[in-house]
Amino acid sequence: MRTKTITKLCTVAMTLAAITSALATDQPQPEVVAADVLVMRPALFAATVVGSAIFIVALPVAAISKSVKSTAHALVVAPAQATFTRPLGDFDYHESRSNKPESSVASRY
Repeated sequence: MRTKTITKLCTVAMTLAAITSALATDQPQPEVVAADVLVMRPALFAATVVGSAIFIVALPVAAISKSVKSTAHALVVAPAQATFTRPLGDFDYHESRSNKPESSVASRY
């Protein structure tokens, strides 16, 4: 009987520990901001540079298929926006912006 009670308490504790708090603040935690500054921003900047190089290589094909804007957006603009305009520590920024109907790639092109 005691083993079942302890097992149930451990299960409840692990479940509650995994649930995100409903009273979470809008302020990001310092560890998240530090990880964003030290890891994500340099990686996103590198993705912007590499995406720009790939865009230049893919430009003739994109021009023939009349998809220059969508190709530029996918390879250059989206990584650049994530690098330079996203608030520090806010990893849901792209998701909150993509919920708007006018920000959909399909609706613009």
